[in-house]
Amino acid sequence: MFFHRESYDFSQRGSFGESGIQVDLPRMIEGGLDGGFWVIFTPQGPLDEAAYLSARTMALVRQMSIREMAAKYADSVELAFTADDASRIHGDGKVAVYQSMENAYPLGEDLSLLEVFYTGGLRMIGPVHFRNNQFADSSTDKTEPFGGLSPLGEALVREANRLGMIVDASHASDEALRDMMAISTTPVILSHSGPDGVYEHARNVPDELLKQVAEAGGVIHINAYGTYLEELTPTPERKAALTELREEFGTDFFSMSEETRQAFRLARGAINQEFPAPRSSFEKYLEHLFYALELVGSDHVGIGADWDGGGGVDGMEDVAAIPRITRALIDAGYSEDDIEKVWSGNLLRVMREVEAARNSTLMSPKIIN
Repeated sequence: MFFHRESYDFSQRGSFGESGIQVDLPRMIEGGLDGGFWVIFTPQGPLDEAAYLSARTMALVRQMSIREMAAKYADSVELAFTADDASRIHGDGKVAVYQSMENAYPLGEDLSLLEVFYTGGLRMIGPVHFRNNQFADSSTDKTEPFGGLSPLGEALVREANRLGMIVDASHASDEALRDMMAISTTPVILSHSGPDGVYEHARNVPDELLKQVAEAGGVIHINAYGTYLEELTPTPERKAALTELREEFGTDFFSMSEETRQAFRLARGAINQEFPAPRSSFEKYLEHLFYALELVGSDHVGIGADWDGGGGVDGMEDVAAIPRITRALIDAGYSEDDIEKVWSGNLLRVMREVEAARNSTLMSPKIIN
C-alpha cells in the first residue's frame, strides 16, 4: 500500500518506527524472506457501475505498480507465475514476487476481467474484505447477508478454478467459507486468518471449520494483526482523535477524491505517531500459531502476517524479525521438514494442485452435443 508514496523506496532499508513500513528489499534479505504475495487491494465501495469502474481502474493501476516494481529492481526481484518459479528464482539469488487480490470488488459483475488479471500475473483471489459485496458476505459485516456466497460469488470460485487461481477465504464469513469449500475443485486457503479457539473474533475461524479446511487439503496462514490476536484497548486520547478524524473525513474511503485520501492518510499517520495504537506481542502470535499447528498439523499451517496491511506485533515489527518464528518452531521441537512446510511447502503444494487442475481443464476434450 506504500507503492504510490513518493518517499517509498523498495531498495532502501527503512524503519518501522520512523515510517510504519515493514517490507523492503534489505529487510527481506536480512529476514531470509525469499518472496511472497504482493496484494492488489481495493477498499470496498458502492455496488454500482460507476464505483465498479473506479475500483477496476484502481486495481489495474496496483497490478501495474507491482509489475513496474519488479521491472525496476530486476536484478534483485522477479515476477513469479508458477509454484516451480519460487525455487528457480531463489536459485538465481532473487526475491519471488507473486500477486494476489484481496477483495474481488474491482471485477464488478464482469468475471471475464479475472482472466485479464490472471494474464498480468494474478494467482490468488479473495472474494471479499471488510464489507459484504457482490460476491460474498464478509466476516465483519452483518448487514443484509447472502448467507454465504452470492450466485455471482459461486461463479467467481468456478472461474478461479478454471483459470488456475488459489481461492482465498480470509475475510469471508464462515458460511461463505463453507460455500467456497463446497464449490471449489481445489483446496481453499486462508491467507491471513487465525483460530477462534485462542481469541473469539469475527475474523478468526472456529476449530470445526479449520479442520474442514485442512481435511480438504487447504492451509491456514496465521495473521499477525494485533486486534485479531487479543483484545486491545486504545487510549482515550487515541479514541478522541479517531472520532475527530471520522467527523472530518467521513468513513467512506472509496468515495474520497485522491487529494482527500492523501490528506486522510497524513492525518491518520499523525494520529498514529502521537497516539500509537495498542499492539499485541510476539508471544501472543506464537500462541495462535502453535494452537493451529496442534489442531490441524504442520501440513496445513502457514505464515500470513499481513505485512504493510496492519500486521506485525511487538517483537516482530517487520520482516527482518521473522527468523524468530523459525527459532520458536525449532525450540518447540518441530523438524526442518515441518518448518519448510509452514514457510512455503504447504502453499506451494496447493499452488501445484491448482495449476494441475487448470491444465487438466485446458486439455479436456470438448463435448459436442
